[in-house]
Amino acid sequence: MAKIDKIRNIGIAAHIDAGKTTVTERILFVTGKTHKLGEVHDGTAVMDWMDQEQDRGITITSAATNCDWNKHTITIIDTPGHVDFTAEVERSLRVLDGMVAVFCAVGGVEPQSETVWHQADRYRVPRVVFINKMDRMGSNFDQVVEQLENKLGARPIPIQLPIGSESSFVGVVDLLADKALYWDNEEELDFRQAEIPENMRTAAVEARQRLWEAVADGDDELLELFLDGEALPRERVAEVLRRMTIANQLVPVLCGSGLKNKGIQPLLEAVVDYLPSPAEVPPVVGHHPETDTPLERSAKNNEPLTALLFKVAMMEGRRLVFLRIYSGTLSAGEEVFNPRLKKKEKIARLFQMQSHKKNRIEKASAGDIVVAMGLKLSATGDTLCPASDQIILPGMEFTTPVISAAIEPHRNSDLDKLWDSLAKLADEDPTFRMKMDEDTGQVVISGMGELHLEIIHERLRQEFNLDSNLGKPQVLYQETVTKEAQVTAEFERIDEEEKERQFARLTIAVAPLERGSGNRVNWADGAGEILSEGLRETVVEGLYEVLSSGPLQGYPLIDVELKIVKVEGEPGDFTKVALKVAGANAARQALEAASPALLEPIMETEITVPEENLGDVIGELNSRGGKIIEIDSQEILSRVTADVPLQRLFGYTTALRSATKGRGSFAMKSSRYDTMN
Repeated sequence: MAKIDKIRNIGIAAHIDAGKTTVTERILFVTGKTHKLGEVHDGTAVMDWMDQEQDRGITITSAATNCDWNKHTITIIDTPGHVDFTAEVERSLRVLDGMVAVFCAVGGVEPQSETVWHQADRYRVPRVVFINKMDRMGSNFDQVVEQLENKLGARPIPIQLPIGSESSFVGVVDLLADKALYWDNEEELDFRQAEIPENMRTAAVEARQRLWEAVADGDDELLELFLDGEALPRERVAEVLRRMTIANQLVPVLCGSGLKNKGIQPLLEAVVDYLPSPAEVPPVVGHHPETDTPLERSAKNNEPLTALLFKVAMMEGRRLVFLRIYSGTLSAGEEVFNPRLKKKEKIARLFQMQSHKKNRIEKASAGDIVVAMGLKLSATGDTLCPASDQIILPGMEFTTPVISAAIEPHRNSDLDKLWDSLAKLADEDPTFRMKMDEDTGQVVISGMGELHLEIIHERLRQEFNLDSNLGKPQVLYQETVTKEAQVTAEFERIDEEEKERQFARLTIAVAPLERGSGNRVNWADGAGEILSEGLRETVVEGLYEVLSSGPLQGYPLIDVELKIVKVEGEPGDFTKVALKVAGANAARQALEAASPALLEPIMETEITVPEENLGDVIGELNSRGGKIIEIDSQEILSRVTADVPLQRLFGYTTALRSATKGRGSFAMKSSRYDTMN
């Protein structure tokens, strides 16, 4: 078992097709974890183990593996790049200590890489950047570095320069070592060191000066040397660069070509040299579930166990849970406590994962990422700890589904099997929902996009041997209110036999909130004094239930405040039923009176097209109700960013390919919900 300062827990993340899975495959080969290079395009990548991933050539689920490099153990999570699977990235970044952000040297900062970057910002994850595909036509190292600064607000600092570009890309200049590294044979990963080529000496000196200036900014001793015009010592530069990277003050930038086996060893060195061990990140902060007291846990084995369940996966019919251990140790056979459930569960077995292969272990320590079997009830986002030292860590935020479709089995006798199978998939994926439509009796599934639902449909057949029909995708709308309203309603029931009276009269006020605020249920000052705590909870619970179905078309309400203004009646007549029904009736009437509005999902869409097709593409977007935000014209291709209603984007891929003869591409991500025009 590696010492904690020799552990690196990293994610590899990027926009779809930037090449992160290929880079991961090269890392596994270089470190001796695999003995044959896997390729995404022919379905042999170790990390893309699902049938759908191999068929489609994309990553769908985050896969974990580990390898050894320079006496360090590196746990790697290869995350999806497609926008439909951002939940996989979200939960991975929540538990990782560092990230390798892979960018295409041609595409640069693309929509999904921008999303991932900001997710990493939210969790304050230190990063190094690898600019991949330097061998591709149109590759531009300097342009990508500029985009990192302008589009992402990062402070990138190249520690390498590419030698050549496109088909003439042969190696890199290592600015710290003052050497050139050449990969002479594209079939092998070995490289040789040489002197920096004469035609690059000036560029290398200028780039090294920029590197020295950046690190001098974070260290008084180096600043003094830099201002005196002296050369900065390499070891000290690396040391300060590490400190500033971990503090998210700088982002080291490297480059290479994963497919052509160039640049992988220096990338591994950068992971070890600049990304933190679990002991170097701040202690995790949680709270006690009963007292709400803030609690800290450091990455030490002698502290109480604190583990976060960040992923559930069904493999070979078994429920596996992925755990990040922040403090303490965990052993196979041990009982752990779940504060959310207020229950104990038993860890039957522990494993280290090598993609989808399980290596059994008996014990895990602080800083480890492991997989456990035996937990039946604990779910994504739950904290596991001892019952005697309880703590709850902050959970994870997942995007609300924006699209739904009806699904039915080929045989009616398989309806129960369909429901059970979908429940297992929903257990895995927090952005996938399922429900029974009460009006039609159909099973309706909801997700992040058409591809997401297609994958669910395919998994039913491949993993559960269940044939089904998937209906046409429908947009998931939401509802809100646009003005304030207040209504009083009452409930009365008299039991003649028992001579008992149930009565409650409640006044409920409704008000709109700013978009993105969520829903709130509040009490006006003094309104709940007449009720016991249990009855107050009943009223609030009933009002939140009302917000799950809006007055227009039954879609969930968002950004609405319900305020309980007054409760009237005799305390002896109050019952849970009376209070709940009176409150719900008042709330529903108030919502109808508050000018409800239908909201539709708006997608931030980025379209890359040849310059000659730009006018046609803008015209097509306008006809679909799109609002152009930015047009970035480059030498050959132009990039258009626009907000477009999701409903109007169905079939857009086909229209774009037709208009650009297959040369255009587009990506989208959920931006917000807005009032329908």
